[in-house]
Amino acid sequence: MAYSPCPNDTFVFDAWAHGRVPGAPALDVTFADIDITNGMAERGEFDVLKVSYAVLPWVMDEYTLLPCGGALGRGCGPLVLTKEPGTDLTGRTVAVPSERSTAYLLFRLWAADVVPEGVGEVVVMPFHEIMPAVRDGKVDAGLVIHEARFTYQQYGLHSLADMGEHWESTTGLPIPLGAIIAKRSLGAETLRLLAESARTSVRMAWDDPEASRPYVLEHAQEMDPAVADQHIGLYVNEFTAGLGDDGYAAVRGLLTRAAAEGLVPPLGRDALRFV
Repeated sequence: MAYSPCPNDTFVFDAWAHGRVPGAPALDVTFADIDITNGMAERGEFDVLKVSYAVLPWVMDEYTLLPCGGALGRGCGPLVLTKEPGTDLTGRTVAVPSERSTAYLLFRLWAADVVPEGVGEVVVMPFHEIMPAVRDGKVDAGLVIHEARFTYQQYGLHSLADMGEHWESTTGLPIPLGAIIAKRSLGAETLRLLAESARTSVRMAWDDPEASRPYVLEHAQEMDPAVADQHIGLYVNEFTAGLGDDGYAAVRGLLTRAAAEGLVPPLGRDALRFV
């Protein structure tokens, strides 16, 4: 299995990764940022992966979406940051962490509504380089995710727009961010066991949050523990334990809108159905 070193993933999978989930398959874990795991999924390299929901249209022939373990939420969308407040992005250069990400799809859907003449060049750069690049004037704006919501002021930057607020106000649905997918070739019985293992692991983390703290902080890349806690509180919620009707509606809604804009291939009718 491959997932990110971010606090929400290490919190969710701590019990499973350390053999504390009864009856769960043993995990051989590889850590990689989500842009890397998206590529791994497209190449079919791992049995189970945490990926962006935005990559699903390219990988659903080989993988199925697990109904739990991922990240959806409200009030947790990506931000567009600028050096000066109120910057007009028409024709401006925007740095993004990936073009195969939910953040990028949300940004494009927002820009279609708010920047009718279009932004300028979109530059892909590593996530940790985006805020310094905006601060130093190398790009006009940056699309940021995760803990940057809590730290961008330290770079003297301003939040121009919250992609999540735009999504929620126009759809009423939660924001689909990270998905857990598994190879269909594992078979229905194993896939159901994987889903139940993920669900049990997150519930164990909620029952005893301190048990996961060493694992979370070990991989949090020098993140302040308080920021790690905020990160977990924002991205680990009821949708992590089970997508439910609203979760599935959010995923299909995002990918349907993105397909209508020509950003992703259209999903098949039963693409999101679990075994």
